Amino acid sequence: MPDQTSARERFDGGYETSGLSPAELAWGVPAQPRSYWPARIAVLCALLFYVFLPDRVVPGPHFIVPSFEGVVLFALSFFVPHRTSIDAPLRRVLAILLIGMLSVANFVSLGLLVNELLRGHVQNGRGLIAASVAIWLTNIIVFALWYWELDRGGPFARHKTSHREPDFLFPQMSTPGAGRAQWSPSFFDYFYVSLTNATAFSPTDTMPLTATAKSLMGVQAISSLLTVAVVAARAVNILS
Repeated sequence: MPDQTSARERFDGGYETSGLSPAELAWGVPAQPRSYWPARIAVLCALLFYVFLPDRVVPGPHFIVPSFEGVVLFALSFFVPHRTSIDAPLRRVLAILLIGMLSVANFVSLGLLVNELLRGHVQNGRGLIAASVAIWLTNIIVFALWYWELDRGGPFARHKTSHREPDFLFPQMSTPGAGRAQWSPSFFDYFYVSLTNATAFSPTDTMPLTATAKSLMGVQAISSLLTVAVVAARAVNILS
């Protein structure tokens, strides 16, 4: 007689004797601690993009924003834990502060870039095209960092079986057997979510579940659309 057991029942039943909690079965708790260094390297890339922006699209003296962000990044790199399994409230405060500064600086630069292009008498169109690319790439990094810090309460909270409900539904969480046991997203997974949202202007394979996640993805899609459709198109017209 054919086996009538559903795929979900077979999947869950396979882990009943593994000792995993309901939270681990449903959403995945990292089996091994993850490193913060991929996120920190992403921040460093965003700082480098900012340093090479033209002065016309940078608010105030060019060195002020990178200096503040560099100090916070230094503190995150040398004075707080490097693994996500270690509780460090100061790390989360510094991380949110740093991501907030990156976000504000990038949005202001985008606004200044749009203003420069809409004035209609720009002399260096090639420079503004390069600036628009740097701002768009920074946009991807910034929102990847937001998603990384937001989901289920942050990198450390995701190690606890008592973590809150997820903010994102990854394919491995909704498809039985698609991922290994105790799978959980890494920084690269959040970076990929940010990249696809910035290019498609909408979710692709990973769905936002909470109002905060939907709001962040909406803001990113709008800013990305503005950069690509308005800024890049105007710069191309300047070159022609």
